[in-house]
Order: sequence, then structure tokens, then C-alpha cells
Amino acid sequence: MKPTKYPPDKIIQILAEAELRGSPIAKVCRKYSIARSTFDRWKQKYKGLSSSEAKKLKILEDENLRLKRLLGPKKN
Repeated sequence: MKPTKYPPDKIIQILAEAELRGSPIAKVCRKYSIARSTFDRWKQKYKGLSSSEAKKLKILEDENLRLKRLLGPKKN
């Protein structure tokens, strides 16, 4: 999986810029060089989370991926 360009706390800031400050979403997407679909996916995933909660979510996702690789089916 490709590492993300933006950490979770920066993603929260980008979403807040579009939501709270009333900037048009297209303008925010252009500013940060992200696709509208990426913005929508971030919004769905990080909606209502604080920065610390988003960091915890990322840590849990990384640990889950590591465990899946460890316990996953072995390829012969």
C-alpha cells in the first residue's frame, strides 16, 4: 500500500478549511493537489474526528495490516 502524502492531522486541517472556513471544495482540492474523490473519501473517513483520534485510528489501521500480513495465508 502506498504511503499517504498527508498525515491524519493535516487531513483534518484540510477538511476543516473547506467546512469551517467556507472555502469552495474545488479550490481546496487545487491548493493541496488532491482529487475531489480523495477529499470525499477523507471526509467520509475522518468526519467528526479530532486530530488525536485520527492519529489513533491510523495507528490501529497500521497494526491491523501488520497482523493480517503476519497471520494471513502463506503462499507456496
